[in-house]
Amino acid sequence: MKKILILTTSTGQGHNQAANSLKEVFNSRGFDVETYDFLKSNSTFLNSTITKGYEFLASTIPALYGFLYKITDKKHTNILLKYVFWNTEKKLYNYILNAKPDLIIGTHPLSVNIVTHLKRKNLINIPFISIITDFMVHYSYIDKYTDSYITANEYTKEYLYARGIDKDIIYPYGIPINPIFYDKDISILETKDSEYFNILLMGGSMGLDSISHVLKELIKNKNKLRITVICGNNTHLKSKLLSEYSSKSIPNKKLHILGFTKDVSSIMDYCDLVISKPGGLTVTESLAKQLPIMIPFAIPGQEVQNTSFLTKAGCALYVKNIRDINSNINLLIENPDILNSMKDNISKIKKPQSIENICSLSEKLIDNKNTRN
Repeated sequence: MKKILILTTSTGQGHNQAANSLKEVFNSRGFDVETYDFLKSNSTFLNSTITKGYEFLASTIPALYGFLYKITDKKHTNILLKYVFWNTEKKLYNYILNAKPDLIIGTHPLSVNIVTHLKRKNLINIPFISIITDFMVHYSYIDKYTDSYITANEYTKEYLYARGIDKDIIYPYGIPINPIFYDKDISILETKDSEYFNILLMGGSMGLDSISHVLKELIKNKNKLRITVICGNNTHLKSKLLSEYSSKSIPNKKLHILGFTKDVSSIMDYCDLVISKPGGLTVTESLAKQLPIMIPFAIPGQEVQNTSFLTKAGCALYVKNIRDINSNINLLIENPDILNSMKDNISKIKKPQSIENICSLSEKLIDNKNTRN
């Protein structure tokens, strides 16, 4: 049985979601798959510093996070970043020796630093696929010892090529998500109340507090809106919103406030629009559902870059000031052709065969390695 090791870490939940979706499909195709949180297992200090630091900066001082993202997105400063992680490689190396995988997949850029360093020193000779879970590429992904790159689309592929990566090893298969997002629940569509414009409001796994400001604006809108709010793991935000709105009767509004839920796919089937921060996985799930996106908040760094790509592709609207949310909502309600045009643009860039293509590439890399040996 062919064995695959998927390396991930918990800076947000997108990398873990990609890893778990891959594992599920690989298992269904007869692979033996392990997912491994390499930071959590290799260095308690680094894991705590990076995961908690990311959550703190992203939610509290996003400008500082954006600054750090920018200064490390360069070859020379990124070398210093890589050196920090090379010092954690021994435990991962021993884990790889014991696991004996035929292929390694990384869903986080920091895995690239360690695996490619082991390959550079000839300590391992195992094919390595790096999956880029955003629509642009940070320099920490760049390394000539990576065997294959999976990008969100052709544009991301060209960006990698411009940074010196051989086009032949870049595959624009799309960010891997749970295949359920490419299905439509027809029964939900049949019960949809056409009187209401259906909005899904979310802020990623962290459930950013900015959601409350957006909701406050939406409540003011005079149109009939059905609003589903997903607060993710932010229990404080969920409690705050329930306390504020659960006992109120709001004219022309149907409001549903949820915490973490596994029903995002079916909720999306009911919606006309997603309002969210543009994390790579959330965006890809929305695109899979052919759902236009409105972006009122984005963490500086990869999410600002994602926003730039999505707005240029005509799949999303960026709202710079939350107070302008309602004028944009009204524009979409009064001009359904705009929504339809955005859906047409989405159909041009979504990648429904992402995981199947990644599985096929993985088999090919493993077979090529076995043939050489």
